[in-house]
Amino acid sequence: MSDIAEALRQRTLRYALRVLAFCRHLPDTWEAREIGRQFLRAGMGVAGNYWSACRGRSNRESVAKLGIAVDAAEESVLWLTSIIQSGIRGDAEAKAILMEGRELRAMLSKCHNTARENRRHFTKSI
Repeated sequence: MSDIAEALRQRTLRYALRVLAFCRHLPDTWEAREIGRQFLRAGMGVAGNYWSACRGRSNRESVAKLGIAVDAAEESVLWLTSIIQSGIRGDAEAKAILMEGRELRAMLSKCHNTARENRRHFTKSI
């Protein structure tokens, strides 16, 4: 595994841990619990699916898992934006995690697009 891939693995793990810690401090209301569950699943899914992509048994599987990681990052941004805009929690930590989620979404999307292009070129040359 490249140093870049390992650095992104660690960054997605730190993001998942930040999401977990953030969700522990949401208010105890029905709407915060529901949105918090969705945010927690999506935020943890970013790391889980990226890690899975890194250990993919085939190129096709890795590309698919990268796509799922992008979707999870997009979804985590949606749920955190909902938390902030609804007034459930909009402190500096929420905004910092949102920025990190957006950055991860952009990086993972670029990785996914590159991997898909590489796969297309590889299959055309065979």
